[in-house]
Amino acid sequence: MPHDLTLTPSGPAFAPRYREPRTPFRPANPYLRLFSTPGARAFTLPNLVARLPTGMFGVSAVIMIAGSSGSYALAGAVTATGLATTAVVGPWTARLVDRYGQARIAVPAAALAALGSLALVLCVRHQAPVWTLFAAYAATATTPNTGGMSRARWAHLLRGDAAALHTANAFEQAVDELCFMLGPVLAAFLCAGLFPEAGTLIGAVLLLSGVLVFAAQRSTEPPVTPRAAGSGSPLRAPGMAPLLGVFLATGAVFGAMEVVTLAHVSGPVAGPVLALQAAGSCAAGLVYGRTGRSAGLRTCLAALTVLMALPFVGAAADSLAALAVGLLVAGMATAPTMLTGMGLIQRLTPAGRLNEGMTLAVTALFGGIAAGSAAGGWTVEHAPTTAYGFLIPTAAAALALVLALLLGVGTTKARRSS
Repeated sequence: MPHDLTLTPSGPAFAPRYREPRTPFRPANPYLRLFSTPGARAFTLPNLVARLPTGMFGVSAVIMIAGSSGSYALAGAVTATGLATTAVVGPWTARLVDRYGQARIAVPAAALAALGSLALVLCVRHQAPVWTLFAAYAATATTPNTGGMSRARWAHLLRGDAAALHTANAFEQAVDELCFMLGPVLAAFLCAGLFPEAGTLIGAVLLLSGVLVFAAQRSTEPPVTPRAAGSGSPLRAPGMAPLLGVFLATGAVFGAMEVVTLAHVSGPVAGPVLALQAAGSCAAGLVYGRTGRSAGLRTCLAALTVLMALPFVGAAADSLAALAVGLLVAGMATAPTMLTGMGLIQRLTPAGRLNEGMTLAVTALFGGIAAGSAAGGWTVEHAPTTAYGFLIPTAAAALALVLALLLGVGTTKARRSS
């Protein structure tokens, strides 16, 4: 600050008085501090737009295909094929992103996925041969992992600040939950309110436009770093394979819970009741991010196992209100578990391959979701009552905890940055 010229009773008529320089203002709220980072808002908003279709495409495809063909079996087979294709193509796309940069790979990958969605709409609309539905939906497997790319930008911008990175990862997890909560609702609304293909078409537009704007924010894009000699696939990193096994079992929790809840709760109230789990997870993730530190993965998995028993208690009591509360509370263990697991993925992944490492984690989750959906569906059909299906998510959470204990996963905690 400049010197003040002040009139004094004695001495010179104008005497300089020194003032201490002001320190930059830093908001007390960690999320406000997070978005005061230069460029943060510019890439976060379009990434949210690009990520929303993740929760739309599956529901939209099922409604569209089943409505045209009258077969939910065909619709399920097509979406399952797309999920399996994504498990193969996703890590390969992420590897290209790490090697050549987000803008150079994400845009053409999103464009190809959007063309796949358009092709699926045309095939359904014109009643093309069944095999074309599988081929078209498989093309959407190139959809880039926009959540992983956003986390990679935070890791680049906040390197060296573990507490701020923890808050950023908590925000990203909350966004994931928000997209999976709003995406299916939006898709169902569009398909029912406009026309059956509306959810797929609008989802493709949101994906491509969001990725285009996101990729244009070049100032925050992580630079492409040369790979260290001997740097191999993240799968070869010590501790990565056991951690992916835990992610696989955790995914089964989500897949089983969705199918069992929809089977147990009939009518239009099923969607909002199921959304309570995502709402609880979103809220817990934001609160968890304010702490600046994370609990160990084993602790989070233990909490997940205990809380996942609450929906079964509500369903066994044949009380919709108790089930709704149980889902809300059980969801509160989801975000901390995922946040802690993703933090471990970031720490174990070799330098320069962060997108690939996080995409492997997402792929493991998707595989677990598929397995959990199958197990939950089989249980509700063969058990005496659908309430027994809620034991599958609890068993899957317990399996994840046992794997973490036996394989030595998550034995360290993230430390607060000093």
